[in-house]
Amino acid sequence: MATLREKIDRIIEDDTITTRKRVATATTIKRTTLGSKLLKNSLVSPSTTIDNVIKTKKLKSNAQENVLLKTILVDIKTKIIENFLKMLNSARRCEVAIVNTSEKNEVLDNPSALPLINTTTPHLVNSTSSSSLNKRESLNSIATEKVSLMNAFEQSNVVQPLLTDLYQISMAYAYWKSNKHQEMATFDLYFRKNPFGGEYTIFAGLDECLKFIRDYKLHVTDIEYLRSVLPTYTEKEYFDYLLDLDMNDVKIFAVPEGTVVFPRIPLIRIEGPILKTQLLETTLLTLVNFASLVATNAARFRSAIGNQKSLLEFGLRRAQGPDGGLSASKYCYLGGFDGTSNVLAGKLYGIPVKGTHAHAYVSSYESINDLNERELCDRLSGERRPFADLCEKYLKELGPMLKILPEQTNKGELAAFISYAIAFPTNFLALVDTYDVLKSGLPNFLAVARALHECNYQAVGLRLDSGDLAYLSLEVRAKFQDVAKKFEISYFKDFNIVASNDINEDTLVSLDKQGHSIDTFGIGTHLVTCQKQPALGCVYKLVELAGLPRIKVSQDIEKVTIPGRKNLYRIYGHDGKALCDLLTKYDEPPPEASVKLLSRHPFSDQRRAYVTPTSVRNLYKLYWADGEIKEKLPTLHEIRDYAKDQINQLRKDHIRDLNPTPYKVSVTDTLFNFMHDIWMRNIPIGELE
Repeated sequence: MATLREKIDRIIEDDTITTRKRVATATTIKRTTLGSKLLKNSLVSPSTTIDNVIKTKKLKSNAQENVLLKTILVDIKTKIIENFLKMLNSARRCEVAIVNTSEKNEVLDNPSALPLINTTTPHLVNSTSSSSLNKRESLNSIATEKVSLMNAFEQSNVVQPLLTDLYQISMAYAYWKSNKHQEMATFDLYFRKNPFGGEYTIFAGLDECLKFIRDYKLHVTDIEYLRSVLPTYTEKEYFDYLLDLDMNDVKIFAVPEGTVVFPRIPLIRIEGPILKTQLLETTLLTLVNFASLVATNAARFRSAIGNQKSLLEFGLRRAQGPDGGLSASKYCYLGGFDGTSNVLAGKLYGIPVKGTHAHAYVSSYESINDLNERELCDRLSGERRPFADLCEKYLKELGPMLKILPEQTNKGELAAFISYAIAFPTNFLALVDTYDVLKSGLPNFLAVARALHECNYQAVGLRLDSGDLAYLSLEVRAKFQDVAKKFEISYFKDFNIVASNDINEDTLVSLDKQGHSIDTFGIGTHLVTCQKQPALGCVYKLVELAGLPRIKVSQDIEKVTIPGRKNLYRIYGHDGKALCDLLTKYDEPPPEASVKLLSRHPFSDQRRAYVTPTSVRNLYKLYWADGEIKEKLPTLHEIRDYAKDQINQLRKDHIRDLNPTPYKVSVTDTLFNFMHDIWMRNIPIGELE
């Protein structure tokens, strides 16, 4: 006859196997992983636990044994399910690490599509009604769901093969159906017009494109979804083909990320089987369009104020969703900003994080009596100093000099400044416009700054978020200088003045013309949303197929493509500045320094010129081939420095804000004739009647 211990072990084993099978079916977890020793051990309670329970009970009859058995099994079954679901969630959170391993026992068929499973202990039979159970489980599922965030150097889970337009999938099927899918194609990704009325663009987003191509993989659940949206007669073999698809035989040529680029220049040249290169279109466009647009916007803000002032990106709350906010923070930094308020962007990309407090913090205090902490330890001696009393004392001393009545300053604001300074004595920067900048905010700030000085700390500065920024900054700077001289505290005159308040590029230009004393600008809405121009308009065009050039003709000259594979060179003059960019046929010899050549406008017979380069740079690099990234990808900080150097290589008239000089993008005489011959052959000849 089986012992109680043996009965329990048998039921545990049966229930464990059943639970595994049910969950494996529902979530496509492979049996090889489910049978692993690690997972198996996590499902059952240690044997010593059960043994100890049995030993503490004195069983006098089979009835008592059965009652105890049921009690133990309820606890064990609940624990089994609970532990197993926790393991599934753990596997889901580790999906990137698991999918990238070379082990054959892949945990998930589609980790990005698998939702996290509710780990709340299931209700037992008769514990609640069915309708109540469903509602509760739904709420618990929402409450316990967690978002798996991308690693700083890995791709966002949102960027996956199905992040595309349906017509890409449809065209891929048509290529496959007509047995055309293996023909080698070349696509160019470029834009037609510089944004924001300027004459240059910063190319950004390449690293994300390469990671997307590297990790390209359609999973089982992706295929199942595609079966539901494509016609029912779509062959099973097509879906099998998609399931095995990778981008190992695709080649990616591109200009380096951070390069200053211009209209009609192919930023990325994509070569490979037409089905595969077609599937890449939408995703590459979405990765390049916004990244290049916001990086260029940031570069224009930087150009408007020069390199002596600091620029901080404050746009997360105004960005188009969390992905837009993260991308904006990343590419604003690439474009020349010095920091961000976005904490997650700081963590993921290593961007300096900056910020102080909001008006809510100031208005949360009504009087000095609201202070729960009034002392501050001296930085050098460690002695506890009566900090709040010192602040009130110095406010009275400052009154006559600032021509204000100390008793008229807002004491709730003073209390807020005191409490914030106690919390951050080495990084005190106060928002001073909650009530009145000159009559309350500034005096209260200076009183606290003097008290910090006596305790051997240095305040950082203040922030203006409203009003006439030019006038207020000049008035505040003058008071800083007066106080520095009066009390012989020299660094007071150099306090940092930060300005925010819906600043755009035109505001910066206007402030520069008016004259101001602002050191740092915090910019949000106009920067991250690119309000001046919300889209760059990159396009992705077929230019060669099976070794033959392809052209898109249009009555709109801007939309006519330059056919064939091309190389790209930047021509420099004797002063080291870029003169023009030159497109050549793929098989043309490259231009040489000191050798005169004829450059031509792509679409105008009359616009042509000779140029003798002082130096020539080939802008294209092979970034992806043979299933691997061929170039070491620079860090975000390195790309930022490179972009800054790129802008410095342009003439000033190309980057000025008013009527900038267009930069020349030319073609060789050979490419010009080749292009126009194909153009003419593809335009129908009409007949007059």
